[in-house]
Amino acid sequence: MKHLALAFGLLTATPALAQDQMSLILDWFVNPDHAPIIVAQELGYFADEGLEVEIIAPADPADPPKMVAAGRADLAVSYQPQMHLQIAEGLPLVRVGTLIETPLNCLLVLEDGPIKTLADLKGKKIGYSVAGVEEALLGRLLGNNGLTLDDITLVNVNWSLSPALMAGQVDATIGAYRNFELNQMEIEGVNGTCFFIEEEGIPAYDELIYVANPDRMDADKIRRFLAATERAAHFIVNHPQDGWDAFSGYAAELRDELNAMAWDDTWPRLALSPSGLDAGRYARFDTFLFEAGLIDATRPVSDLAIDLGAQ
Repeated sequence: MKHLALAFGLLTATPALAQDQMSLILDWFVNPDHAPIIVAQELGYFADEGLEVEIIAPADPADPPKMVAAGRADLAVSYQPQMHLQIAEGLPLVRVGTLIETPLNCLLVLEDGPIKTLADLKGKKIGYSVAGVEEALLGRLLGNNGLTLDDITLVNVNWSLSPALMAGQVDATIGAYRNFELNQMEIEGVNGTCFFIEEEGIPAYDELIYVANPDRMDADKIRRFLAATERAAHFIVNHPQDGWDAFSGYAAELRDELNAMAWDDTWPRLALSPSGLDAGRYARFDTFLFEAGLIDATRPVSDLAIDLGAQ
């Protein structure tokens, strides 16, 4: 009878469901900006949604949107400001979710340096990494303080923003992240000050977003991905230390002083409703880029961003 019962149990047991494969290209190497993704992976939230997510760090941070547009990845972590330009250039992309829902970008100066107000930038050197959007942001910041781009000297410092500032190569940088460069400088024994761009007349925007190819995307898989990362974001906000433990357990290189400091400055900025869409925010930023001459026309928000949770 025991053998019969065992055989019956084997016949009636529910087979393990196969996980749906999904690929995600990050914008850069893993860091606290990606907290909900990593925590969802580490705590099994993706598996709970029937997903097996491959998380890939790019060789070049310019590649992820192009890879998604070409159908070589399901999702990419990208930046709202750059996405507007990429769509205007014809890349088949759309925002399907939000990761970091506030700007991280700031204009960074030395705390004990000569720049106390933005008007003090006249005649100074300003370092930048990415042409286009950062110049537009800087132009608006200067314009609101009686200056123009002709009043400053732009210096391309590539991605060496805080080192260039600390070395005295430039007097300020645009494109520094308030959750990283400030902490990086503090670790080096140098104090910095951020001018927060959304407090200086720049329309607020989502710093980090998820983008997909609207013609190729699997909406159901993306909804499940966003459900898992939403669950992870709420876990992190409710339990920041446990969230850090899960995040930092992903890889040994994450357990250093910079990541620990950045964690505390990052988790309060996580999107708690990643699928939710603030249409006005996208319309305002599109108008800002049009007025700055970076796009030839504004576009309907539906061409830029969608809320899969409302569909």
